[in-house]
Amino acid sequence: MFEQFTQHRITTSDTTINLVMGGAGYPLLLLHGYPQTYVMWHQVAPVLAQHFTVICADLRGYGDSDKPNSDPAHLTYSKRVTAQDQVELMDILGFKRFFAAGHDRGGRVLHRLMLDHPNRVDKAAVLDIVPTRTIFQTVDKELATAYEHWFFLIQPYDFPERLIGADPEFYLKTKIHQWSATQAGFTEAAMAEYSRCFSQPAVIHATCEDYRAAASIDLEHDEADIDQKIQCPLLVLWGAKGVMQRRYDVIQTWRDRAIDVRGQALECGHFLPEEAPQQTAKALLDFFKG
Repeated sequence: MFEQFTQHRITTSDTTINLVMGGAGYPLLLLHGYPQTYVMWHQVAPVLAQHFTVICADLRGYGDSDKPNSDPAHLTYSKRVTAQDQVELMDILGFKRFFAAGHDRGGRVLHRLMLDHPNRVDKAAVLDIVPTRTIFQTVDKELATAYEHWFFLIQPYDFPERLIGADPEFYLKTKIHQWSATQAGFTEAAMAEYSRCFSQPAVIHATCEDYRAAASIDLEHDEADIDQKIQCPLLVLWGAKGVMQRRYDVIQTWRDRAIDVRGQALECGHFLPEEAPQQTAKALLDFFKG
């Protein structure tokens, strides 16, 4: 995986971020989701790298990025702080403006990044999410059942950490199976990397803190700038066989938060870059090259 990419560790003002970079052209930052790492882009990034300089980064707390100590208010793992990491690493790499795409948690980080740093991102794509605030405002039995992890992971330390830590590989594989429509796209090498990283107690704790932040400080930040809209063109992709398709008018949820939105559903579940890599790469190329 990532044979033509080089690995880097970038120290920002607050932590150290692990990433791989490859290709040439305008910079394109790719951010992963839960419970994965930058490796989730391994089938898409090489295609994009034929046209762009592609940076695939591990979010703080995930993969081989550092895991800063958490705090009672969960600010350490807020999307604001996590987005700041990514802006700083792009600065260090010499990229003042860039394209970006984020899947799942990475999409939520990217949402905050576009609000806090509107002059940095020229175009953006979010994959298989609606805004966090929308999720919490529309919870019912169906959504709570499908998204039970949102409410399990936010329980106080160290209840979820202990339960996941008893068999982290089982938890990881169960979640990936539950949220995907097909297992065919998950390679043995990628799954081994996810298991290696997610089995670390520090990763389990940090990822719980990510969700605790989403249910607390992130919502405060969202409420504070609810009238602010994403300024850059936004592509929204989601799985036609997933929860977002069943529950929401996905495009409309983002039109409430951005001024220029387009998108489509792909024939897959939650993990677009692995379940439908060719379609995902094409959709991203068409958008970012257009």
